[in-house]
Order: sequence, then structure tokens, then C-alpha cells
Amino acid sequence: MTHQITLIPGDGIGPEITEATRRVLEATGVAFDWELAYVGKTAQEMFGSVLPESVLESIRKNRVALKGPVTTPVGSGFRSVNVGLRKGLGLYACLRPAKAYPGVPSVYSGVDLVVVRENLEDLYSGIEFERGTTEAARLIELVSETRGENLGSDSGVSLKVISETASRRIVRFAFEYARANQRRKVTAVHKANIMKFSDGLFLSVAREVARDYPDIEFEDRIVDNMCMQLVQKPDRYDVLVAPNLYGDLLSDLCAGLIGGLGLAPGANLSDELAIFEPTHGSAPKYTGMNKVNPMAMMLSGVMMLRHLGETESAARLEAAIAGVIAEGKHVTYDLKPEAPEKAAGTSQVADAVIARLGS
Repeated sequence: MTHQITLIPGDGIGPEITEATRRVLEATGVAFDWELAYVGKTAQEMFGSVLPESVLESIRKNRVALKGPVTTPVGSGFRSVNVGLRKGLGLYACLRPAKAYPGVPSVYSGVDLVVVRENLEDLYSGIEFERGTTEAARLIELVSETRGENLGSDSGVSLKVISETASRRIVRFAFEYARANQRRKVTAVHKANIMKFSDGLFLSVAREVARDYPDIEFEDRIVDNMCMQLVQKPDRYDVLVAPNLYGDLLSDLCAGLIGGLGLAPGANLSDELAIFEPTHGSAPKYTGMNKVNPMAMMLSGVMMLRHLGETESAARLEAAIAGVIAEGKHVTYDLKPEAPEKAAGTSQVADAVIARLGS
């Protein structure tokens, strides 16, 4: 079977790590029909739009995309290309595994966590009011009238939006993921002790949904305490589900536990569509240097293979990547801090993974 996939190279280092990932995916023997598409700075230069409608149409048609990191040009009118993709396609769930592989320089070992992040609400919903605008003044006046609290007239305001519908959907997604992947526990992360009507709603819905999954342990943690717990004893946690902002912060913290963003894959999903991409950014200063670690995107490719039902190939590719890491010979500078001058380049990492796939 040939899988039709929308391939978005991205900006900065994106094309290099995308090419490395395409090569290792094809080396598994799985057949792909890649449909190239462009977003971000590259798309702005080519088509005059950072997010052409044709890209959304391609992803809707193919249902699966593999995407490199992108740059949102300053002054483009877009807050974020990634947020635009998620909203435009209704990708409500962000899935970010954090798994430690032997051979990675880190103070931790054995970490195996998954952050499930709600993608479309919270402070990232984009409902903001700029300081000094008529709209901000009206909102400040409303707060004064209804709450008796006087906000400064020079305030900018962002609204934190948490709905029952989106909370129920993301928590159920986390439990279904846990059940499908033989995970033992789901932890809901919140700040309900302070934000009782937004995070409090998220927590009450999470507790309600948890009752439908008696086979999976459930608990909740306040977000600041969760950060401390992860640093002290990450082995006690498994699947973390959180509103948008906390999920973003926690996923980077978890990446730090496993050796950095160079090993942090991700996916943004709806019930019908999926985009697989690394967690890190486009790092434009390294463009064309054949230097950066492509493994976060390769591991995103592993996630994509599993999503496509190619489980045996996914296991082989993950084992090949893990083998290259463990050997420590053909890894990039971030995984070779004791001798960065002996580090491999992006394309050489791909060569090493392919060699293991063929052995």
C-alpha cells in the first residue's frame, strides 16, 4: 500500500531535517507518495501568503502530513503559522512523547512520559485586546462594573477560555491514548486552586471523564507542583493532560528530562487529520549548515508510521534511531557535548540510521 502524505519542508533547518527524515522513512520499505506543500516564510516568498489555502486542502485530502519547523515572518499579519494550521484544521490535540534513550547525555534515565495538550483554547485562543484601544477600554469598564476591580487604563488584556466541550474532548483523548498504548495512569494538570471557573472547570470535567476508565489510574496535580514533581521523580508519571499553555510549558520541561528538543517529537491531531512534526523551532541561524539533530523529526516519523498502521516498520525505525544514539558515533553536537568537533552532521545521522535499517 502506498501512503499519500502532505510533506511540508518548513523554513530554516526544516528542509534539511525533512530530507533526512524522508530518506529514513523510505528506507523502512514503506511506500509513500509525497505531496509537497509550503507554509511560513518560504510560502510568503513563493505565494505571498504564509498559509496558502492549498496547503489546508492538501492535508484535508491526504489526512496525514509530515511537517518541518516553520518561521512566521514578522509583520505578516499571522500570529503563528502553527496556530493557524491547528485552528484551520481543527487539530485539537497535541501529542508530545518524551522518552529517554540509552546513550543520551542527561541526568535522568528511564523517563517515558507523554504530554497531551489541548490545542485550541486557553490563553492561546488569541482573544486579546491591545492597550489603549476602544475594545480594551470597554472590557476594562465591564470588569469594573461587574467585579468591582479597577484595571489600569494602560492594560493589555488576554482572555483565558476553557470550555466544557473542549476539556471533555481532550481528557477523553488522553484516556483513549493511554488505553490504546497500555499506559497505566493519566494526570490532569491545572491551577484550579486559583482559577476556579476556568481551570476548575477543566478539572471537574477531567474527574468526571476519569470515571469512565476504571482500568486507568487517575490523579491531578497543580501545575507548579507538577513541574517540581517531574524534576524530582518523573518515573511516577505517565500521561499528562493539560490546557494549552501548561501543556506547552510541560512538554519543553519533559524534553529537558530526556536530553533536549532534538529528541522531542510531536503530533497535532483531530479525529480525522494528523500533522507530525518536531517540537523545536526552525533555528534559522543553522540553515544550510548540516549541523542540527534530525532525530526529533525522525521520531515524529515513527509516530506517523504507527498512525498509518505500519507498526512493524515504526518499531524497526525507532530501534535503528535508538541504536545510533546508543553507539554514540554518528550523532550531532547536542548528543556529543564532550567532543563536539567529532559530531556528525544532519545527513550523516540519516546515513547511520539507514545503515542500521538495512543490517
